[in-house]
Amino acid sequence: MNVIMAERLQKIIAAAGLMSRRTAEEYISAGRVTVNGRIAALGDKADAEKDRILVDGRSLPSTGEKVYIMLNKPKGYVTSMKDEKGRKDVSLLVQELGARVYPVGRLDMNSEGLLLMTNDGDFANRLTHPSHEVTKTYYTWVLGKNIPQAVERLGLPMELDGYTLRPAQVETVKLLPGGALLSISIHEGRNRQVRKMCQAVGLKVTRLKRVAEGGLELGDLAPGKWRALSGEELDKLR
Repeated sequence: MNVIMAERLQKIIAAAGLMSRRTAEEYISAGRVTVNGRIAALGDKADAEKDRILVDGRSLPSTGEKVYIMLNKPKGYVTSMKDEKGRKDVSLLVQELGARVYPVGRLDMNSEGLLLMTNDGDFANRLTHPSHEVTKTYYTWVLGKNIPQAVERLGLPMELDGYTLRPAQVETVKLLPGGALLSISIHEGRNRQVRKMCQAVGLKVTRLKRVAEGGLELGDLAPGKWRALSGEELDKLR
């Protein structure tokens, strides 16, 4: 006898590789998801095998092979698969992949570097959930005075947008005319966190590049290029 296992809609949508679980929740709240012709509500469950689930009027893609890649996002691209303002988005860089993937987390348009992408919703949710505290390292080019004092302050607990950040790991890679190149490792990954942290200690960020995440390093991957993650790398992230 088969037992019907109903699951929350956001989990089903994410597992189909359409978007992250968090984004799926936003779609459901906005009334963009229907189940058997009825507009769904957050908290609803469904059976992916038997129920007709539509997102913006379209059926969910069939779940196929799971894909996990690392992209070196160049500056000037938004971390989205489609931008309502018509800006360049990262989907343009992975068109030859042959599978629909979406970003795990974000890099703002003016930032560059390591961006993970996948069609595995559960995997993406684990990496982005605050409880997992995945460490991310950024090379940060800054302008400002009193670099040693600023570096010391960056390594202390800091209040940002009403939230107390854990101390960052900060190293001075190189002193530059009028500023420095810093290596900043953070755990929370809040919106524009590194830029706001630097601003709070009197530093202006002129370039920001994510070079490592969860034990993975960007290495010599060229800007705008991507590569598949190895089994060993996936084990690190999991």
